[in-house]
Formats: sequence, C-alpha cells, structure tokens
Amino acid sequence: MIQIRIPDTPKTQSFTDAAAAVARLEELYDQATTFLAQGFADVMRNGAPHGRLRAFYPEIRITTSTFAQVDSRLSFGHVAEPGTYATTITRPDLFRYYLTEQIGLLIKNHSQPVEIGPSDTPIPVHFAVAAQGGVTVPQESATSFVLRDIFDVPDLDSTHDDIVNGTYKSDDGTGALALFTAQRVDYSLARLSHYTATDPDHFQNHVLFTNYQFYVSEFEAYAREVLADPNSGYTSFVSTGNVEITEPDAPLTPPLKMPQMPTYHLKRVDGSGITLVNIGVGPSNAKTATDHIAVLRPHAWLMVGHCAGLRNTQQLGDFVLAHAYLREDHVLDDDLPVWVPIPALAEIQVALETAVAEVTELEGYDLKRIMRTGTVATLDNRNWELRETSGPVQRLSQSRAIGLDMESATIAANGYRFRVPYGTLLCISDKPLHGELKLPGMASDFYQTQVSRHLQIGIRACETLRTMPLDRLHSRKLRSFDETAFL
Repeated sequence: MIQIRIPDTPKTQSFTDAAAAVARLEELYDQATTFLAQGFADVMRNGAPHGRLRAFYPEIRITTSTFAQVDSRLSFGHVAEPGTYATTITRPDLFRYYLTEQIGLLIKNHSQPVEIGPSDTPIPVHFAVAAQGGVTVPQESATSFVLRDIFDVPDLDSTHDDIVNGTYKSDDGTGALALFTAQRVDYSLARLSHYTATDPDHFQNHVLFTNYQFYVSEFEAYAREVLADPNSGYTSFVSTGNVEITEPDAPLTPPLKMPQMPTYHLKRVDGSGITLVNIGVGPSNAKTATDHIAVLRPHAWLMVGHCAGLRNTQQLGDFVLAHAYLREDHVLDDDLPVWVPIPALAEIQVALETAVAEVTELEGYDLKRIMRTGTVATLDNRNWELRETSGPVQRLSQSRAIGLDMESATIAANGYRFRVPYGTLLCISDKPLHGELKLPGMASDFYQTQVSRHLQIGIRACETLRTMPLDRLHSRKLRSFDETAFL
C-alpha cells in the first residue's frame, strides 16, 4: 500500500464574518503550499521518498434550506435555490478583496454561515511551488525520479470551463459556488505570467485590449502624467517584465525578449486602475488572453483597436461603437454557439459614448459625424479581401456591419461567456471595400493624429466605470437561469 503524507490540517470551521473566513482560507492555503514546496525542495536535495506527498486546496461551502428573499436587481451574491454549494480556492491573498465581498454577500443574503476547510482536490506541486515564489518545477526528464509518483500534477480532467459553459454536473449534487475551480484559476495564473510577462498581482479591475503596439507608448505617457499628479489616485506603473515605477521620470528598460502579449498596468491601491494588453492580431490571441484574465474577475474589459470601415460615408479616424457582433471568428463556436446573441450592455455603451463626447468635445450632429453605432464583424482571415468577395460582402451587408476586425467579437463573446462586462470602440484605419488600404504613408498620419485620442477615450470610459456600483455594472443580461453566487 502506498503511503501518503499530508499536512496536519484543522477541521472545517463555520464563519459568519467574511474577513475571518478569508483569513482562514489564507491560513489553510499557506499551510498546504508550504508543505508541498518544502517537500519538493527536500526531494530535489535528497531524492525520492517512499510514498507520496499531498496537500489539498481549501474550500468554501454553504448550505441553505430556504429560498433567499433578495433584491431582484442583484445578479450575484445569492444561490438560486436551497441546497449545498461549494468551491475550491487558490491564492486567497490575491483574491482577498473579491472573496471578502462575495462571502459577505452570501452570508448577508442567506443568513447562514459559510464553512471553511480542506477540500478533497489535491494541489498540483507546480502551482504550490509557484505560489511560494523563486522556485520552478523542472521537466520530468530533468529529475532522477518520476514526478507523478510523488506529487500531484496538473490534471486537465478537473481544469475546464464546464461551469461557465453551463455543462457542469456534480457527482454528489453539490452546486457550484463560483465560476472557476481552484485548479482552473491556477492554470490561468500561470498562463498569464507566461503570455504577458507580468505577474497576475499587477492586473487591475479595468482592462483595455488593443491590437496595435502604438497604443503602448501613449499609455506610458499618460501613466507618467498622472504619476506626477498626487491627486490622481494612481500609485505606480508596471511595464512588461514586472518593472514598476512610482515616479514620473523613472526609467523603464524594455526586456530583451518581448512576450506574446505585452501588458502594462496603471495601478491604484484598491486595484481599480487600468491594465492595457496588446493582444496582437487575431481571434486566437483574443480568446487566449480573455480565457485567462477572466479568472481575475475584472469589472470590465474594453476593446480599443483598429478596424476596417465598411461604409463609404466613413472617414479614416472615425469611431465605431459596436452594439452587435457578426461572429465569424470561429474560436468560440464549441463553447458558445453562434446562435447565442451577444447583447450590448447599456452601462458600457453610455460610458464609451460619453467618453468620445468628452475627449473630442463634440456633441449632436458633429459627434454623430465621427462616430457610428452598429454591427462589428469579426473574421478569422486577415486577408479576406484577397478571396472572392461577393459572398463575404453580401453577408456583411445583410448584417448591417459598419466595421470589421479580427478580435472584437471574440472579446465580447468571451466577456458574455465569463460574465465580464464588455464593450468595443474601434477606430477606422482603412476602407478596403472603397480602395483605401492600410499603406505606410496613410498609416503614419493616422497613427499620429488618432492613437492618443482613442486611448484617452478608453481611459476615460474606464474611469467612468470605476465610479459605478458593481450591482449596476454587472448586468443580469450576463447571468444564466441557474447562476453561481460568486460574481
């Protein structure tokens, strides 16, 4: 019989105070990851032991026997019906504010304590070591022992999106309390560090996605400007490679090797700042980024990239505010069928339109002249215009599309799927159907005049959304029939 060593773990406890419950989660998680990290270090020094080393994620559990009488306007903070609900938790230090808020709502709305204790889900050693910092697990071929004989490793069978996709079935009838399991979160935290070259701790609650590096220099310039203002509320700027500055004149040295999705963070103490992610071109990158950022539970993400204008009345530099999406990106078809509508969210739309008006100082007809609201088409073929165009053009016309890109519908659809408020404001950089192609001379003039203004609009919209109460921002449009209590 294989001997399994586990840490001495206290029994499950009940809590009616959210802060105390989160403190207990942190205690249990630290105990488990420290046990695994120390065990791993010992194995690397002294060789494989007899038996296995194992520790478990902490868990939140609540049982209620009555239907909660809650404010019907609230889209989160309560379970759908009587029963037992649970979720595993990782990195409670990173999610402290989020967990305190969500647990507090659960206790308040159901008048029931939450139970905090160890789950029966093992922590993979890779994630436990990463949480301790400074150590990595080598590839299995680099060790003198078989890693899986001693430690639990990441298991794709328990790392999935069944809950967010609405296909989750519990073995024992326990309902899901949160959208993501601990191992799914850990997987994405590791991927975020890899793709963005910044730690998940730096990510802020408002995320701007762009498909051009030109926006980065403008974002850095704005960051330096607000860091010089002690009343701005912004405390630091983090560049790719986790280089953090707090002074406006501090130098920033770019890394020798840029990551796939360079990411930058303008931080506030409470996490309500702005993160800018250059996802590059294509729906695959857009899906990858949003798949992983979603576990951080941001309050909103917005796309502020470039697009092709499809109407002859549009001019280069005009704005496109998406209120519908033609999804021909295909990367989410298996998770979110194309027949699912992706609605515009009123709060986001108003914030974006107001930001355009404020930054451009235009209103009425003059504002309408430079900003069209309509359908944005997202394709998976950047050079679609080189093929026979009658079919695509007919579909674009039938959809009433006014702009075309390769990322916006993916970001919006994944926002819908992950219950993250989303929006799109694009800037027209070419008009291929009307002979205005994205050529070098045209592009340079366009970038000089429009990128700064476009980014300012995105920032202004994020700052507006920051002042909005969560129960208003997180629309019930994003919640399903049988929804998780946690946002």
